[in-house]
Amino acid sequence: MTTPSRLPEPYGQGGGANLADILERVLDKGVVIAGDIRINLLDIELLTIKLRLVVASVDKAKEMGIDWWESDPALSSRARRDELARENAELRERLARLEELEPRRAQEEAP
Repeated sequence: MTTPSRLPEPYGQGGGANLADILERVLDKGVVIAGDIRINLLDIELLTIKLRLVVASVDKAKEMGIDWWESDPALSSRARRDELARENAELRERLARLEELEPRRAQEEAP
């Protein structure tokens, strides 16, 4: 006759959650880890590091109102294109103002 072990069974045996189930739950619900690190010297803030980690599916993140990657030019081609269009419009506006200040010079330099 064997006596049952009092130790819990490791995951993957006996109906425990497997890694795929855990990952599915995390992506479905989302996990947020946040923290700030500040370094001060004599009440003068020298350095602030803000750490934010969100692990969730894209759909869940959008549901939570998190969509910063859509407006980050480093991560979104649409945001990069929008930023370039904005910069182009600003440069054209500056050029038009400069040409208004010196209309004679602009006419002389025109091809």
